[in-house]
Amino acid sequence: QVQLVESGGGLVQAGGSLRLSCAASGLTFGTYAVGWFRQAPGKDRDFVSARSWRTGMTLNADSVKGRVTISKDNAEKTAYLQMDSLKPEDTAVYYCAAGPRSSSSNYEYNYWGQGTQVTVAS
Repeated sequence: QVQLVESGGGLVQAGGSLRLSCAASGLTFGTYAVGWFRQAPGKDRDFVSARSWRTGMTLNADSVKGRVTISKDNAEKTAYLQMDSLKPEDTAVYYCAAGPRSSSSNYEYNYWGQGTQVTVAS
């Protein structure tokens, strides 16, 4: 059974950094791509960033380009989203997802975590 669990969210001042974690059981990120999405109150779930180590493809939303980096641990069981120069508009619930390829479409992902709240204070 596959499970993804996010952690690392919290309250941060504008200009600060956070690193979100996505711990996987039942799959490895060497085989599956990881995608990060976010959903602000009253808005749709939006794509943030995705990476596939199998294909080497990385995708980033224009809104976060140059400010986010995806990595994974050596065991390939945890993926990370490093977010720098955070802005108040980055405030949202952040979700990780796993699928066969990196994509900006949430339909390409088979498995989802429960989300972690990120709040950026101005």
